[in-house]
Amino acid sequence: MRSGTGTEGARMAGMSPLFRRRAEPRARLVTLIRKPGCHLCDDAQAVIEKVCGDLGVPWEPKDITEDRELHDRYWEQIPVVLVDGEQHTFWRVNEERLRRALTD
Repeated sequence: MRSGTGTEGARMAGMSPLFRRRAEPRARLVTLIRKPGCHLCDDAQAVIEKVCGDLGVPWEPKDITEDRELHDRYWEQIPVVLVDGEQHTFWRVNEERLRRALTD
């Protein structure tokens, strides 16, 4: 039987998260959606730089003023942090919460 299918797959799904394989932090991507002159964005970037630097996780900034789709979607929430393309948080970034998201 192949790994992750049938009975074994059902057994793995019910296992404690401690025994499941986690994505390596380096395989993750953090995106900071920001705008120029935004002090909350600067604060968020400082947290992201620290956490991503500690874990070796790549991150990228995106300027909301240069992307109409991001502007329309996130304008009232910036700064916005995405982890692997999914919204993680907005306005303020909690260092421990981000660290957990990248290591769980």
